[in-house]
Amino acid sequence: MIARMILVYIPPERAAEAVRLWKEECAPLMIKQPGCLNEELLRGRENPGELISLSTWQDQAAIDRYRGSDAHKEIQQLPPRVQRLGRETRARVGERRQSRG
Repeated sequence: MIARMILVYIPPERAAEAVRLWKEECAPLMIKQPGCLNEELLRGRENPGELISLSTWQDQAAIDRYRGSDAHKEIQQLPPRVQRLGRETRARVGERRQSRG
């Protein structure tokens, strides 16, 4: 399994709108993708403008298929929309392999 994390910073007063966009538009598309085992959105406790999309994938091939899909292209429309919510938006993507326990 592979955990994929996307970290986004936005102004705290705009976080509720970003959460709504993610939950209503992005998460439903992502979780339907073959090989996506789980998807959740986390909000920073100390920094409410810090949002983390954490998804678990079957393997790298599933992520690669998703990245080439129409769903991914549609989800990529979110970052510009979130950026319009505030000036301090940045996104980073990181992946790490999880061992089977």
